[in-house]
This record gives sequence, C-alpha cells and structure tokens, in this order.
Amino acid sequence: MGDHATITDPVTDQAERTFERIIGSSAALESVLAQVEQVAPTNSTVLIEGETGTGKELIAHAIHNASQRCGRAFIKLNCAAIPLDLLESELFGHEKGAFTGAIAQKIGRFEMADKGTLFLDEVGDIPPALQPKLLRVLQEQEFERLGSGRTHKVDVRLVAATNRDLVKMVARSQFRSDLYYRLNVFPILLPALRDRREDIPSLVLHFVEIFNRRMGRQVDTIDAETMAAFQWYSWPGNIRELQNLVERAVILSRDGVLPNPLHKKQTGLMIAANDRVRPFPSSMTLEDSDRGLIVETLEQVGWIVGGPRGAAAKLGLKRTTLLAKMKRLGISRPMPQDGNDILGIAR
Repeated sequence: MGDHATITDPVTDQAERTFERIIGSSAALESVLAQVEQVAPTNSTVLIEGETGTGKELIAHAIHNASQRCGRAFIKLNCAAIPLDLLESELFGHEKGAFTGAIAQKIGRFEMADKGTLFLDEVGDIPPALQPKLLRVLQEQEFERLGSGRTHKVDVRLVAATNRDLVKMVARSQFRSDLYYRLNVFPILLPALRDRREDIPSLVLHFVEIFNRRMGRQVDTIDAETMAAFQWYSWPGNIRELQNLVERAVILSRDGVLPNPLHKKQTGLMIAANDRVRPFPSSMTLEDSDRGLIVETLEQVGWIVGGPRGAAAKLGLKRTTLLAKMKRLGISRPMPQDGNDILGIAR
C-alpha cells in the first residue's frame, strides 16, 4: 500500500447513507445529528419539534436508516392533511362496510409499518377523540380496524413531529397529557435556519446543483451580494423557503449567474455580525465555492473523508461523491512532514 489510502467499511457507508441528504456542518445541526445517533439504535419513541420547513421528515428518515429497522418499511402520514373523519381509518384501517363508502377492506398505516417505523407528522393535529386510541397502540402495540372486533398486534417504532407547542395544548386540554408524555420519550428540537446561518452557503450550492440538473441550466456563478442576501434574510419558512427561492432564482438566471431573489443589497465583505458566517469575495463561481467549502470542511475534521464525523457527512455527500469532487477540483491533502498521508479513515 502506498502513502495514500482510503479505507471503507460497512459502518462508514451506513453513516453516509444515514445523513447523505442532511446538508450542513453547524454546531446546532451537529448537536441534532449526535442525538439521532444516540436514539436511533433503540426502539424508543422520538418527538421531533421545530418550525415548519426545518427538515423534520429528513431527521425521521435518518433515525430509521440508523436503526435496526433499516431495510424495513418507513411509513409516513401527515395528520394535518387528512380529514378528521378519515384519520382513524388511515391510522388503523377498516373492514368492508365499516361505514358509508367503505367498499373494501383497508390496511392502516400502523399495520403497514409492522416491523418498521411509522412517522406521524403534525401529530398535534390529531383530534382529542382519537388520542386515546393512539395512546393504546403506543402502549400495548395493538389495535382494531374500524368495523372489526379482532385485535391486531404490531411491532412499530413511532417517530412523531410537530410545529405546535404541545405543552401549551396540554394546559388548554387540547392534547392529552398521558399521550404527550408517551410521545415525548426522546425529544429532538430542530434549529431554525436563522440559527444555523453558517449552513446557508452549502444549502444554496446544493439546491443550485439540483435545479441545474432538473432544468438543464448552467448556473455557475453566485455574486457576493446574492449570497449575503441569503445569509441576512430571516427565513420564516426555513429550508423549504430557501429551496423554493433558489428554484425561482435558477429559473430567472441569465448568463450562468444566480440572481438575488430577495432583492436586498448588502455592502462590505463581512455579511453578518457574528463570526460564524464566512466572508465572500466580490464574485465567485460555483466551482470556487465548492472548492473553498470542501477544503474548509476537510480542515475542520482533520482531512477525514468518511465516517459520521468526516467531511462527507458534514457536507451531506456520499464519501465516493466527495472523493470525485476533490479529484475534479484538484483538492488533495498537504503532505505532512513525515510523509504519511492517510485519507478517509473514520475515527
């Protein structure tokens, strides 16, 4: 073996698959991913809290992918998107003739998720009349379909999410306290995008690359003013809003330059009052941005590529994708004094 070596192992690859769609390396995001790693191997119920658009479903997927249930079903249901009179049937299923319009037997989400994970988004929207039935299936792992007296046993790991304040809802008797405590076994609070501004450049680059591919565009330059506007904005809609605005900007782009969809002008090189945000040159290409971001991340992690704490995981990339980018951009680790350069070994 020569001086350069890349070591791959199943654990490293699994960690990369777990976090590959989660972009960023801020301390706030790192704290969340550390909690995911702690709780994922258990079967404990997880309650993901955070504002709309912060990526709760991605975190739920990461918990499932890092668990022993990975490879089994990951079933999701947005409780706010289902009419109240149909939600019970969606959760537990029904028999033919159970109610008007029930022309055939229906399997519910709990049954679909047997041996896997069920993700209930907007769990705070479950009506009070249905909450005791949800509590029962969480405690006893059993339920009945509508119109049937037969009890079904299931083995389901529940991950719930909400953007509502369940504690206040409990105080107003809008949410059962016993159900809240059963859901709140392991709470994870996702930070708003304004609380992890240092992740915005990598998110912008990520979405530009996605929409370049989807639309057949060649956007390859981001002006400093545009990136500054992205980092200054408060993002009430969080990552979902950022994604939508980048998509709009790519549609409106001309001559390969990403326009500023926020229509805000910033001056000066320092684009935020706190030192977590990097300054940008007056103009930069996506290639320059990629190179700078990759080198900065590699330096932060001691030039470790793979593993849950390596540069690939922090950048939201597969290890092989990052290595290919490094080769294309001509990025290599500076040779240390002793001539030993081991690249890609996970700690």
